[in-house]
Amino acid sequence: MAEKLILLDEWLSMFGMRARIALAEKGIDQYEFREEDLDNKSQLLLKMNPIHKKIPVLIHNGKPISESLIIVEYIDEVWMDKAPVLPSDPYQKAQARFWADFVNKKVGDVGGRIWAGKREEIEVAKKEFIEALKELEKVLGDKPYFGGDTFGFVDIALIPFDSWFYSYEALGNFKVEAECPKLIAWAKRCKQRESVAKSVAHEKEVYDFVLQYRKGHQLD
Repeated sequence: MAEKLILLDEWLSMFGMRARIALAEKGIDQYEFREEDLDNKSQLLLKMNPIHKKIPVLIHNGKPISESLIIVEYIDEVWMDKAPVLPSDPYQKAQARFWADFVNKKVGDVGGRIWAGKREEIEVAKKEFIEALKELEKVLGDKPYFGGDTFGFVDIALIPFDSWFYSYEALGNFKVEAECPKLIAWAKRCKQRESVAKSVAHEKEVYDFVLQYRKGHQLD
């Protein structure tokens, strides 16, 4: 039976990028990408994710899967014929889930307070953000990827934020590379993968969006 896949997404979304990377890692390019206007959400999005009304949503043969990390795990479990994203060892799998959740809470949430926060809030958020990246750099160590030699779950969770680093740096007046050089080297390594290169937004696209958002919400 032919698979019918629809991805409700928004190109600049770091969370949507995760789903796109995971699909690409599994060699899945036959799916319908539907760009959502988050200021005017489609009826399909509201129907498929009535609880949170957020993207991304992967619709597989009419059934919706929501929340980006859950989508990545779902893709990994359904398309098992390709290299796994999560490790098979239960402890390593638990650790990968822990650090992916850390990325959500300490990079995603705190990063949001930088790009969408008031000027007086940015300095505090910036310090928390850098501390979080330094923790992740410790976990990475000297390994090529967070899972060792294999690109996997934590890499997919974190690499989309690289597209947003430029905006964070511009607003917070800092450089990620100066604080976490190993993390930037890791990001460059990840972006050499076709799955990442074709799935992530350009940093200038993100920055233009951030400037428009801040202007529209009178944050500067």
